[in-house]
This record gives sequence, C-alpha cells and structure tokens, in this order.
Amino acid sequence: MSNVSLANRLAIPAFIFVWATGYVVAKLAAVDAEPLSFLIVRYLGVMVLMATLAVAGGAVWPSWRDVMHIALAGVLIQAVYLGGVWVAIRMGLSAGVAALIVNLQPVLTACLAHWTGDRVTARQMLGVAIGFAGVLVVLAAKLAAATSALGWPTAICFLALLGSTFGVLYQKRFVPRFDLRAGQAIQFAAATVATLPVAWFFESFSIRWTGNVIIAMLWSILVLSGVGITLMFYLLRTGSVTRLTSTMYVVPGLTALLAWLMFNETLGWNVMAGMAITLVGIYLVVAPART
Repeated sequence: MSNVSLANRLAIPAFIFVWATGYVVAKLAAVDAEPLSFLIVRYLGVMVLMATLAVAGGAVWPSWRDVMHIALAGVLIQAVYLGGVWVAIRMGLSAGVAALIVNLQPVLTACLAHWTGDRVTARQMLGVAIGFAGVLVVLAAKLAAATSALGWPTAICFLALLGSTFGVLYQKRFVPRFDLRAGQAIQFAAATVATLPVAWFFESFSIRWTGNVIIAMLWSILVLSGVGITLMFYLLRTGSVTRLTSTMYVVPGLTALLAWLMFNETLGWNVMAGMAITLVGIYLVVAPART
C-alpha cells in the first residue's frame, strides 16, 4: 500500500475522532468562558501558530484574489458555523437538537454538490438518508427530553448549518488547493475580524482561566483547529464534499461515547444501534463504485 493511500485511509477516522471531541471541549469551557470570547482567543492562537509554521516552512502564500476566497470561506466555516453553534447552545438550545440541525449538512451538501462539479450517485443519496436515520436513533432520547426546539437559538443554529455547508462548497469550488498553513492563518484571521464586533456588542469578554478552560483552549488550538481543520482541508482536496460531510454522521454517536467515558453520561442502546445504522449509510457513500 502506498503512503498516499494509507494517508487517505487514516485521514477519515482521525478527522471523525478529532471533530467529535469538539462537543466535549465545549462542555469543558461552557461554565467559565463566554462562547464568542473563547472562540476569538482560539482563532488568534491558531492564526499565530499557522502563520509561524508557514513562515518557518517557506510556504507559498496565495494571490490576493485567492486570499479573498479563502477568507470568505473561513468566515463561513469558522465564524458563522462555530460561533452559531456555541451561541445557540449557550442560549439554551438542547445539544440533541443542535446536533440534529448540524447533521443536516450531508443532506444539504448532497443536494448542492453539483455546484462544485461533484456527481452524487443514487447509492450515495441512499447512504446519506440512512446515515441521517442513524443520527436520529442516536439522538432519540435527547430529542425527546428537549424542552424547546423553537426560537432564536434554533434560528442561529440553522444559520451555523448554512455557514458550514456553503463555506465548504465555496472553498471546494473557488480555492480547492492552497498551502494549508498559509490558508488557515488567513481563515482564522478573517474569522477573528468577523467575530470581534459581535462579541463586543453581546459579550463582556469574560473568561475565567480555570484548568478546564486552559485544557479546552489548548486542545481547541492544537488539535481541533490545527489538526482537525487541516484534515478537513486535506479530505476536501482528495475527495468529494459529499463523502467528507457524510463522515460527520458518526460524530454524535462518538461524542456520546466520549461523554460516557469522561463525564459518566448515560450510554443507551440507541447510541450503539444508531452508530451501526450510520456506519452502513457512510459505507454506501464512501465505498468505491463497482466496475
């Protein structure tokens, strides 16, 4: 097996694991840090890290035209998506409802994938539908216990969904290839600029630097953004957006497992059954077509 094919096989499970830890990190930081204030520090940390790596490694920086495309994609993927989810949950939206809304992304992406030149087969559409059914099974208990699924928090979470979906599609279409270090430095700088005025208006920049917040911040900068976003960009470069976003169906189930291990949260039969259904759906999306 070549090094390239091995990297492709390892990238998807690594991405799923890293992405799933994002909900655990949010829980660690939620009590002691305002959401947008936390994210701004995170954005700045990733920007400095990636800019340093880009300069030290002699990265080729994109043209001004590509910088604008990369920056806009960064605002959608980072500021709108992350900011929207964190704020919606902070406003009281059930984590189960939030996860359900966010996991509409593969469905929406499959419907719009033609915009980037990707072709979605009938088998892949079936896989997307089965994967979403698995997510519903995983989240059944949390959805049943949700006290509110309406109002501004829900609207903000749907805005986050649109930001992530259109950000990924936009990047795939207009700037599919760029140096990952330079590109992330640009994207997180743009996300910082976009988030600052909103945080200034709605928050007080309150962060209590407890042990949990420090751990959450370091993990967010070095692993969630440094590793997770890099893996996402790599997968976008080497495959279709439908295949990438469909893998996110595993995230709610894996997050439930992590929460069981770290916070002793209840792990019901629905999580295991839902993950099994989800894996069937993902296989239909990502498995190579028979010739």
